[in-house]
Amino acid sequence: MPSEEGLARAADILRAGGLVAMPTETVYGLAGDARNNLAVARIFAAKARPRFNPLIAHVTGVEMAETLAVFDDRARAVAAAFWPGALTLVLPLRADAGLSPLVTARLDTVAIRCPAHAVAQALLKAFGGPLAAPSANPSGRVSPTRADHVRQGLAGRIEAVLDGGPCAVGIESTILGLDGAPVLLRPGGIPVEALEAMLGPIVTGGDAHKPNAPGQLASHYAPEAGVRLGVTGPMPGEVWVGFGPGCAGADLSLSPVGDLVEAAATLFQALREADDLAGPGGRIAFAPVPESGLGRAINDRLRRAAAPRPHQQP
Repeated sequence: MPSEEGLARAADILRAGGLVAMPTETVYGLAGDARNNLAVARIFAAKARPRFNPLIAHVTGVEMAETLAVFDDRARAVAAAFWPGALTLVLPLRADAGLSPLVTARLDTVAIRCPAHAVAQALLKAFGGPLAAPSANPSGRVSPTRADHVRQGLAGRIEAVLDGGPCAVGIESTILGLDGAPVLLRPGGIPVEALEAMLGPIVTGGDAHKPNAPGQLASHYAPEAGVRLGVTGPMPGEVWVGFGPGCAGADLSLSPVGDLVEAAATLFQALREADDLAGPGGRIAFAPVPESGLGRAINDRLRRAAAPRPHQQP
């Protein structure tokens, strides 16, 4: 875990407009000063991320969040229930928020999260302001859940990596739009059922062509190998990733006992290991995962990993 000296140095790098990869409970984020145009532009450049795809502003809590976005009673209640944690809220942007317009892709809303990871919170407090922090990996590729994943993908493009160990949740935050009626913009580390228990039925939204929050692009989280889903019997040469006790012959498993929490935590590491086993031109086959609870987020990531890449034909 980073020392106080390491956190102080990381905060100094951020104040100077540099980039620091930080652990969160979901995945590692590539942090930069959300109020600094140059720093935010460097995030997009380091990731080769399209600028129409907004970023999430990370904050220490509701007090800081309310300097950036307009909260109503409903948003405050949701934040009180689920922050700090794996939930991002999309809310109306305050006119005086002071964020770089690149963070919001010049929209009139902003995506905000209060992370639970102790290192992320310590860095936010040492820095003293909001940090824009998408996943710390090349855009469209498998998200990083360990510090080594960050180094493999972004070496030479950023100033520092804070090593906080493996991410406990392992998939990105749930994104909930609350600038109108509640809308699920991305399933993630908070099951939608938990949100619906508080808010009632939540519709699914989002637009891959004009995203108003991260994680909406059709092709995302992709390994080099091709991906096939819902496979109970792999084809010759495929690396088979199982789920549950019925997949005893699988090369890898998201969870041998069929536990969705374990499967979420291991998903991206399994994608990386399967990609290595598959090799150039290889194929990965995933066993079915239930479409409930965290399974909804797992299947969302797998569908995007299996989607045709931008340079491929469907």
